[in-house]
This record gives sequence, structure tokens and C-alpha cells, in this order.
Amino acid sequence: MLVIRHLLMLISGIVILLVLSDASFAHGMSEEEKQAVIAGGNLRYLWLGATHMLSGYDHLAFVFGIIFFLTSFRDIAKYVTAFTLGHSVTLIYATFNGIQLNYFLIDAIIALSVCYIAFANLDGFRKYLNVNPPNMMFMIVGLGLIHGFGLSTRLQQLPLSEDDLLANIISFNVGVELGQISALAVMLLLVAAWRKRKSFTTFSFIANYTLIMGGLFLFLMQMHGYEHVANASELGGTNTSAVTEADKGTEVPVSTGTTETISITLPPRGEKEYKLYLTKGAVLTYSWKTDGEELYYDFHGEPAGDTTGAFKSYQTNTMSSASGQLLAPFEGTHGWYWKSSSNSIVTITLNVQGGYSRLDDEKKGAVGEPLLGTPTPEKKRDSIF
Repeated sequence: MLVIRHLLMLISGIVILLVLSDASFAHGMSEEEKQAVIAGGNLRYLWLGATHMLSGYDHLAFVFGIIFFLTSFRDIAKYVTAFTLGHSVTLIYATFNGIQLNYFLIDAIIALSVCYIAFANLDGFRKYLNVNPPNMMFMIVGLGLIHGFGLSTRLQQLPLSEDDLLANIISFNVGVELGQISALAVMLLLVAAWRKRKSFTTFSFIANYTLIMGGLFLFLMQMHGYEHVANASELGGTNTSAVTEADKGTEVPVSTGTTETISITLPPRGEKEYKLYLTKGAVLTYSWKTDGEELYYDFHGEPAGDTTGAFKSYQTNTMSSASGQLLAPFEGTHGWYWKSSSNSIVTITLNVQGGYSRLDDEKKGAVGEPLLGTPTPEKKRDSIF
């Protein structure tokens, strides 16, 4: 029986490691999730919070460990509420104040929290260390605070609205709790159904050792990421060159003409727009990068003489750098809108080459009014392209 038990434990561990090896860096915000909330709306943040929790295997593993040996509804409600209060406090506080930590390290600590709760479930402190375990309520609140920093780090990858910042954060947090409740209901049904079987002791042994193995695996993966990625923001999206021709399938000629490097400064949690004037068919080759911070950006163009607010968006994303080439589909202004969620000043270095006119420098032969400064966000909602 002991051999079978250890064999089952080994098989379960191998399975979970194989699953996690494909998903170990998948807990961040996908580009689809980012784009879904760009237009705003608290319901979108609520939905994102719910789906993010349901896909957050490290948070779910911790919750599963909490409720594993709890049998009464009162105890379950007490400990889950403690965890909820812990991560809600830091999620709201850190996001509202723009506190950003290296999420490799945060996720590494979260992975160790999964190991901790499983070790406590196995009574490891008494069995292996000959000490009484720390107060479980205090530990769950403390570890909940750390989990909240992890959630906040992910939420701050998005272009949060300065006007509705608190509402966005609360909506996301409510979504997280709804996702947690949904997952918790399934876990409780599973554990309650198995608790009545004779094999529950074996199941609990396998499950908690698997949590320890999975947590250690995630810890090593996150530390590997911390050691090998110089800037954690690189994980938010690969900095590959993005070719943004206006008409796919059209061969873009080599850009010639003016070549310049332009420095643009964003204030803390600020936003700016920078535009160049291009004639139809003109080619613009560009690259830009920040001094490390990720920014939400929208690369777009607006037809000359238009008074309706119409624009064509070529590319939107959240990254610390981007590059590409544009074949202007119409005469007018073309450029970038950047928005920062950092509490620090962000400097953007923009390199451009092609047949353009700068709108912020009359000596360059600019056409129209200068367009370097704070944009009008309502314009971004009037696309007819």
C-alpha cells in the first residue's frame, strides 16, 4: 500500500509539473485582455478580475490549500475572508499609489506560500521541525497581503483611467472575489465528496505533496526569470519589430529623407501625444523606447481637414518599446498617444526617418498646429476606419 501511495504521488507530481511547464509564465495579462479594457468600463474590469483569478493557478492552489482540512462552513468563511481582506488591501493600496514591485520576485514568494500552506496541512512543523506551527490566521492574512501585490502588479500593466482609477481598481477586485468564489465552490464540492471515501487520507497526502512540488517548481521558474531578464517589463510583451503598413500586401518602399532622434517626457501617470505630418504614400520608419517603464500606446493617423474626430489606429499595445514602418494611407497627422501608469517621470526616445514634417518645430516646415502635449481622449472613440 505504501509503494502504491508513493507511486501515485510521483505520477501526480509529474503531471502537474508538465502542465505548469507550459503555463509557468502565463499568469500575466494577455494582449487580448489588455485590448478588452482599453475602451474602459468598470464591467470590463470586473470581468477581467474574475477571469484573471480563474486562470491564476498559484492563487487558486493557495486557496485550495487553505480549505483542504476545514470541515465547517464557519472555519472556511473565516480563513477565506482573512485571505480576501489581505489581498484586497494591498491590491487597492498598491495600485492606487502606483507601487510596483518586480513581479518575478512577487510570484516567487507566492509560489513559496503554496508550499507553506501544504507543509502546514501535512503537520510538517511538528513532524519534521519539532516546533509548533505559526498562528494560521496571521500567516494567511500576511500571505494574502503578498498575493495582493501580485494582483496589483498585473493590474498596473493596463492603461488605468486617472479619473476612474479607484472605481477601476474596486471593479477588478470585485471580479477577483467573484472568480475566487466560483473556484472555491468547485473545490469544496471536490473535497467534500472525497472526504467521505476511505481513500481521502491517501488523496490528501498526494494532493499536498503535489502542491509542494508544484510550488517549488514555480519558485524556480520565477527565480530563473528574475535572473535572466534584466528588466521585468520585458516579459509583458516581446519587443519584436511591428510592421504597420496601412495596406497589408502593399510593398513598402525604403524610407528616405529626414532622420531625427526626439526626446519626449511624460509626467508621473501622465499622457502625451506626438504627431508628424505625412502626405499620402509617404513612408515613415520609426522606433521608440522608454527608460524601462511600460506604456500603453496607440499609433494612429488623422486625415487632414477632418473635423469629425475620425482616426485610423495602426497599432495599440502596452510595451516599453516598439518599431516598425508606415506607408501613409492618407495625408494628415500620424503619430503616437502614450499613457503612463508609473509614479515616476518617463522619458521616451523616438527615432524617425522618412518624408515627414514635424508639427512641433516650424523650422521643419510643419503644416498645421503643433501637436505635442496632452491629447484629447474623446478623439480615440470616434474611429470610422
